[in-house]
Amino acid sequence: KHLDEQDRRLKAVAATLKISPADVPARVEALLDERKKLEKELTEARKKLALGDRSPAGAPAENETIAGVGFLGKAVSGVAPKDLKPLADAGKKSLGSGVVVFVGAGEDNKASVVVGVTDDLTGRFSAVDLVRVASAALGGQGGGGRPDMAQAGGPDASKAENAIAAVKAALEAA
Repeated sequence: KHLDEQDRRLKAVAATLKISPADVPARVEALLDERKKLEKELTEARKKLALGDRSPAGAPAENETIAGVGFLGKAVSGVAPKDLKPLADAGKKSLGSGVVVFVGAGEDNKASVVVGVTDDLTGRFSAVDLVRVASAALGGQGGGGRPDMAQAGGPDASKAENAIAAVKAALEAA
């Protein structure tokens, strides 16, 4: 009885995939590989979209200078918290020298924030201190990482712009 049930399930999967039951393992493996590849491409596309975000006028978003320091701050959606660090790394590269802040909003209205400080400025600014300021603005507390890259979160993604503004204020005060 058990083997008949297993055979029925295998044939159902094979029919769904439009292949023979013998080809099911190889096809499932190929589908899993394809899924991984597509997820990677989607992550890259989201990163490019976030970095190349356009203002309503269609011009690329410009980097700012805050108290003589290059600054790039953006609220992004559709970017998983784990993908914010690579996004910050790419932002630091495009900035050259400065501080980058990315605040991502999750589907549950929670926010994740990443602050990156280029190596030449880690003596003046700590990403850990700056991410804690951003996290507080999001209603969170704490956060951690390294002097050049730190991550935190907060319960209120609607305050993403406040978090970016709080980091700007911290740069101006330093």
